[in-house]
Amino acid sequence: MTATTSKSNADLDSTAHIMNLITDQLATQLRRVSRDGTRRPAAPALVLVAHGSRDPRALATVRALMERVRAQRPGLSVRLGHIELNEPLLPDTLAALGDREAVLVPLLLSRGYHVKQDIPEMAAASGARTRLAAPLGPHPLLVETLHTRLVEAGWRTRVDDATRRTSAVVLAAAGSRDPEAAEDTGRTARLLADRLGVPVLPAYASAATPTVPEAVRTLTARGHTRIAVASYFTAPGRFARECAEAAPWITSAPLGTHPAMANLILHRYDESLTTSTRPLPLLASA
Repeated sequence: MTATTSKSNADLDSTAHIMNLITDQLATQLRRVSRDGTRRPAAPALVLVAHGSRDPRALATVRALMERVRAQRPGLSVRLGHIELNEPLLPDTLAALGDREAVLVPLLLSRGYHVKQDIPEMAAASGARTRLAAPLGPHPLLVETLHTRLVEAGWRTRVDDATRRTSAVVLAAAGSRDPEAAEDTGRTARLLADRLGVPVLPAYASAATPTVPEAVRTLTARGHTRIAVASYFTAPGRFARECAEAAPWITSAPLGTHPAMANLILHRYDESLTTSTRPLPLLASA
């Protein structure tokens, strides 16, 4: 291939890239215009609400997940806010929205204090018009992600009956004192047990019992010798690491940026706009 040919191909690739960008931008603009030529109101922004972590891998994972959501829904404004420990903090993200409408999607796997108190209070103190979506769990898409992560860690999907009888899973979650959080985690454990065909016992890193070591001892006493730990965390962090250290066999990676996670985030966003969930109230000004 001559230098002239290589340059021509490069020019064509560059031109094609530019044309694709123009086409994508035009399609986005057209989606904002109704058939009668009037401009549709902008869709509410989607604000991912992460807990926050001192582990830098957690922030990198959440940002990568946010980019996956953006790629699946071009034209939708997707932003990030943390409850604590990482920037941007949720109040800062909401302040940047001004009075624009937004849907807050918690990157949390169950109901609990953060969903019921922290996030609504932060939202009420802001000037943004906000609506709170349900937490991610429980949901079959989470079970799909858990299954994939277990298989990646070495869980065999086809085993004989004897091996299946000795197998079990500990579903390791963060934990909460709220009984509804345990109810949600228990629901996920039952869905995962149905998927795997083996017992799945919920366990917690803090604030609730049993702990992962206690759950492992319980399953061992019941005759299970192949006990895996399913990491029920959205991203790497201290809790995920401590639970993994207690595993007697394999441990799956956190849920992370699995495609089903992005699908579930968008599902919670859409669900909040089509159900009777009421917008969060604003605090009265002083």
